[in-house]
Amino acid sequence: MKQLLFPNNTQFWYETLRSMSHIAYGGADFGEVVSTSERIVEGDYDSWHREWLATADRVSAEALKALDAGHTVSARDGFLRASNYYRSAEFFLHGHPCDPRHDHAYDRSVACFRSAAALYTPVIEPVEIPYEDTTLPGYLYRADTTGEPRPTLIMHNGFDGTAEEMHFFGALAGVERGYTVLVFDGPGQPGPRHHQDLVFRPDWENVITPVIDFAETLPEVDNSRIALLGISMGGVLAPRAAAFEHRLAALIAVDGVYDLGQVSVRNIPGDREAAERLLRADSAPELDAAMERIMATDATARWAINHGMYVMGVDTPRAFNASYLDYTLADGIAEKIQCPTLVCDAAEDEFFKGQPEQLYDHLTCPKTLMVFTAEEGGGAHCHPGAMRLSQARLYDWLDDTLAGTGTGTGTGTGA
Repeated sequence: MKQLLFPNNTQFWYETLRSMSHIAYGGADFGEVVSTSERIVEGDYDSWHREWLATADRVSAEALKALDAGHTVSARDGFLRASNYYRSAEFFLHGHPCDPRHDHAYDRSVACFRSAAALYTPVIEPVEIPYEDTTLPGYLYRADTTGEPRPTLIMHNGFDGTAEEMHFFGALAGVERGYTVLVFDGPGQPGPRHHQDLVFRPDWENVITPVIDFAETLPEVDNSRIALLGISMGGVLAPRAAAFEHRLAALIAVDGVYDLGQVSVRNIPGDREAAERLLRADSAPELDAAMERIMATDATARWAINHGMYVMGVDTPRAFNASYLDYTLADGIAEKIQCPTLVCDAAEDEFFKGQPEQLYDHLTCPKTLMVFTAEEGGGAHCHPGAMRLSQARLYDWLDDTLAGTGTGTGTGTGA
């Protein structure tokens, strides 16, 4: 897709398209996104934060004014948009150490979302899911107030997205179709990282198992029809969990990821084994210097490494790249998945090109590969710009699969 804004900065354009994609479920307005973008200096993170924060502050103030006047629908819609704009404001602030402004924007994003959630019917209920010696934050979406058990989708984001953002990435679409939806942030994701100092862990089954335990206590959940969806890095986390947690009735990876270690080693000379030794070595000054050079010249790599150090809880670029080696479905893990699995693929994915096909090829369960193209507006990573289209195809597959009428295996665009 042509970069309509920030023509010389792929990173800023993708994150702008991400916000635009949330228009489909009430998370943005086109004019607000464009006017904010026009004020931002291309490539300047301070400018990005300042202008998105200003828009978020303005929209949230208007929502509060509407709420005080009793205009609840207007207030709900404004709080939703403000939540997304605050999320965008803090997006580039993470690192080691983090920019101190990031907590304020994140907390405002959550507060605005919760203000909106309380104005839905049924209300979107904030929940605390028991996890080890603490809890994980999340939201329970009910299709109605009857308490009737319904097919249920558990959803989580990936490397840099929030539980609140999942409202626009499929939670509301599920409610429209009569699903119970449970959204949560796991370790390393924003809520637990900001407030509990929990970092990512590769054995994601130890995250999903207590979430399913919690879901099974809810009257609105049909325990025989619980599915799991992971977005972006969630495309490796959710399949990893499904390999060992066999209560799941279906799995969706948006988009599929087979082995994050491939990202870590792709610029290191030599074979995979030698590259892994260097990444895990006590000392590798030449590799450290090479990573610093990449960060100096590649803005996307610089952001990814800085954010990665933050969410993995490590101190150096090399330690972050080494941590990625543990996030893999190789060595027979993918083959352990038993439930029907949908692997999504973006034809122009700039982050994990080819990995959805790798995951699909290694699956031995009933499986479907669903490709989204640029012509459809969905060719970018996780299909921003084609939210209504992508959600229709995902939920149609899930409807058929949970009803036992899915074809089980196939490839194509999903049309």
